[in-house]
Amino acid sequence: MSNKKNTYIDLFAGCGGLSLGLHNSGWKGLFAVEKSPDAFSTLKHNLITHKQHFDWPEWFPQENHDINNVLNSYKENLENLKGTVDLVAGGPPCQGFSMAGRRDESDSRNQLVRSYIKFIKAVMPKLIFFENVKGFTQEFNTNKDKGKKYVSYVETALRNLGYNIKGQLVNFGNYGIPQKRTRFILVGVRNDITKNKRGAALEFFNLLEANKFSFLSNKGITVETTLNDAISDIMMENGVIPSPDTHNFKAGVYNKCSTPFQKLMRSGSYSIIPDSHRFVNHRKDIIERFKVYLEIGVRNKDLPKEIREKYEIKKHTIIPLDGNDKAPTITTLPDDYIHYHEPRILTVREYARIQSFPDWYAFQGKYTTGGKLRTQEVPRYSQIGNAIPPLFAEQAGVVLEHLLS
Repeated sequence: MSNKKNTYIDLFAGCGGLSLGLHNSGWKGLFAVEKSPDAFSTLKHNLITHKQHFDWPEWFPQENHDINNVLNSYKENLENLKGTVDLVAGGPPCQGFSMAGRRDESDSRNQLVRSYIKFIKAVMPKLIFFENVKGFTQEFNTNKDKGKKYVSYVETALRNLGYNIKGQLVNFGNYGIPQKRTRFILVGVRNDITKNKRGAALEFFNLLEANKFSFLSNKGITVETTLNDAISDIMMENGVIPSPDTHNFKAGVYNKCSTPFQKLMRSGSYSIIPDSHRFVNHRKDIIERFKVYLEIGVRNKDLPKEIREKYEIKKHTIIPLDGNDKAPTITTLPDDYIHYHEPRILTVREYARIQSFPDWYAFQGKYTTGGKLRTQEVPRYSQIGNAIPPLFAEQAGVVLEHLLS
């Protein structure tokens, strides 16, 4: 019996959440394509340098790349891979489609969907795993004559290339993630590798659901993991020390594990303090304001109109979190949320826990950024907010491997 691992390419790889999940489920990466130097730096630090997860080809520089430059500069190399790659995973950036922001059909990032199809056509993998935000499935209503669902374009293009496909919305919170996060997942199976030309891709979703309880049980955790289950061992009240990577900030320390999820997240981490667990230096008046929001706000809901008017709040979103429930979908804006027990925003490490990144996974680059730099930089919070939860990606990887057997 061959020990050869199935291979994949990660497109729009971000900081490596999908790749980490595929690594944990036994896949071998060939290479990853990610435009942001910040996000690629995190992926490289953890999965290339630390885990040696990729069989990176010599012809492809180990650095951040724009997919269109890859398509133009390495066209022949990609075509030489045609039919040999087991999986192409990942979906284009979602900001133009997102319901959380201002949906914009003209957003240039939406055109990356066409680049994605060009890449699939060049490589023709056996399997496709595509992820995007829920808004990807909905028409733009800014121009009703031209408004379109990009999912229709993708599905038609992939069918024309010879794939059996199935797409549906999946709530990652139903798969052990301590967060209610619904995303569009599309799976494609090349017609020539399956006898079941009608239902091969549907089988992915059926198996994903059927396997989740045994998968999570083997990890020692359950579907019902709450926010408190995820992060109660790294509260500020446990004590603080000077931040090891930033002057004039405090960082949190570990308390003992109190839940199976915390034990899972801390497995493999040998640091005495959590990576990227730096607390924001809130002003005293902000802390007092947060205390009020925690006292009178409805948990896991945006502050109501009457509170906003009373305190003259202009910020778009402020959500006091509920420790006894899963977190709402975290975004790239950490000041959208107030910690459920302490009057502060979440740390990068708490963000990472909510997304199921293990504590050994170290994030690179700035913690946050603003102004014009938001269009150029992808700081730690944004890297995590954009990621696919590794714990879900691992479950997907197990099922995708089954489709090849």
